[in-house]
Order: sequence, then structure tokens, then C-alpha cells
Amino acid sequence: MRIASLLPSATEMVCAVGAQADLVGVSHECDFPVGVAGLPVLTRTRTTLPQESGAIDRAVREMLKDALAVYEVEVDLLREVAPDVIVTQDLCDVCAVSLSDVHLALKELDLGHVQIVNLRPNFLQDVWDDLRRVGRALGRNDAGDRAAKECERRAQEIAARALGAIGPDGKRPTVITIEWIEPVMVGGSWMPELVALAGGESLLAEPGKHSPTIPMEGLQAIDPDVVLIKPCGFGLERTTAELELLRESLPWSSWSAVEGGRVFLADGNAYFNRPGPRLVESLEILCACIHPEAFPDFRTKHRGSMKRITADLTILDLE
Repeated sequence: MRIASLLPSATEMVCAVGAQADLVGVSHECDFPVGVAGLPVLTRTRTTLPQESGAIDRAVREMLKDALAVYEVEVDLLREVAPDVIVTQDLCDVCAVSLSDVHLALKELDLGHVQIVNLRPNFLQDVWDDLRRVGRALGRNDAGDRAAKECERRAQEIAARALGAIGPDGKRPTVITIEWIEPVMVGGSWMPELVALAGGESLLAEPGKHSPTIPMEGLQAIDPDVVLIKPCGFGLERTTAELELLRESLPWSSWSAVEGGRVFLADGNAYFNRPGPRLVESLEILCACIHPEAFPDFRTKHRGSMKRITADLTILDLE
């Protein structure tokens, strides 16, 4: 079976069910696991996007306003790799090529026989169920079920540990996860569920709902115990280049988490924003932020993927 994956989380799922060797093409953002980066790249950005988050947001909004997709399919390459199955999504046109463009490309190439596996996760359970769907579509039912069950098992074990870390008063630390810096967007969809599993109380976002854009007055109305900054698509290095924006976009001087040293920076490209198997690792990172004393093992494990930010924007490695 010849498999094309058009988004990073789908690529990770294909590999998780044991079908990495059957991949014939991936998206321009697929970079995990090792080995997929050398495959034919079947998508590209329609135009070169700016580097800064505010400029990116404005450029993307203009494109969507003009009914233009942010990404497009490399039609000639798709013809060459001749997939039997394409794994894609229609959850977010800012995250990957649109489903309609995939259908148009297949129609243009007269590839109506190609099976499309369309992922649309909103809740955490949707992600685990998508693992099973990918397994079934690739003729690997047992492997998909095993991969999903392993993710579920690990998440439940971590949640049990986090529950034990909550104090005798039962009060959970309040947490805000920043999905985008300018404008400020708060992590929605599965993120509030991950926060709850990690023993925290999510602020300003609801499970299963899109990530909301929060104006300054909404941010000033809260005082989170923990702040996690992990912009969608940004690795640590790219996010650190925009740290000065935090003084302007957040109530930086008034949040007690800032003064108390409970602001963390994480790799939002590899974790959190990819609805695939590594959401379990994302949960581990959250636990290391919310209950650091109870999860020294996760702090050590993920030292390279998370940092702590002081009130004066100094970036510190985790102890």
C-alpha cells in the first residue's frame, strides 16, 4: 500500500501503526520520526509567510479573506508517487492543505480510486480514535488498536499521578496555555483536557472548542498560577525571538505566575499542537510545569523541549 500523508500528526500516526516503510510522500512540515524528512514533499506554502507571529496572523487572515488556501498540493509530485491512500484533515486550513484542494488535485489527476482518510480531532479521545481509523484504513487494525490503547494507558497513569499531586484542599493550580502570541490565542480543542489530566484548571478555553482569541481586558481579568507558552508551529528558538512581545500582549507585570517564576516555554511545533501520539509527551511536559515537585522525571526527560522564563524575560534551563 502506497501512503501519502499531508500533515505531521498523520505522518506520526502512520508510523505509530507500523507503516512508515509504506510512506511515499509527506507534507512540507513533516519532520518526525527520523527518516520521513527524506521523502517527497507533496505540499507547499502558497506564498512565503513572514517570520513574526503578528505579521503571520495578518497575512493568513488576508489570504483566507480572499478565499485563498494557505497551502497547496504539489500536483506533479502527487502524480509521480501515485498513492493508494492519502491521510489528511479538514480541522484547520491554517495547519495543512484544505480537504477541497486534495479532492481537486485527485480529480485533476484522474485518481478517483485513491482512498482519503480525513482526520478531524477536537477532543483527546478523537485523537486516539483517529489512530485506530488510520490503522484500519491501512489494513493494520491490531496495530492501530494497540497504539491507541498504549496512548490511553500512559495518559491514565500520568493523570493518576497528577491527581495524587493535588493538595489536600483539592485546589488545582489555574493554567493558561498560549497558542499564539500576537494576537493572543489560548489553547482549545484537546488542550483543556490535557491541563485537567495534568492536575490543573484550564482558563479561558473549553474542551473541544477552537482556540479563542483573547483581548487584553480578558487576560487582565485572570491571574493564572501557571503560564505555558507554546505557539502553534513554533519551536523553542523561533519563540524565544519573540519574547519581548510578552510584555505587550500579556498583563506581564500583574500576573503572579510571572513574579513567581511559573511561566514556561515549550516546543509548540513538536508537541501540543500535533494531534497524534506525542500528545502523551505533551501531557508529561504539562505535568512538569504544573506540579514540578511531583514530576522530576518528566522535567529531566523534557529539559530540551521546555524552558522557564523569569519576569525580566531571562530564559532558564530547568533545574
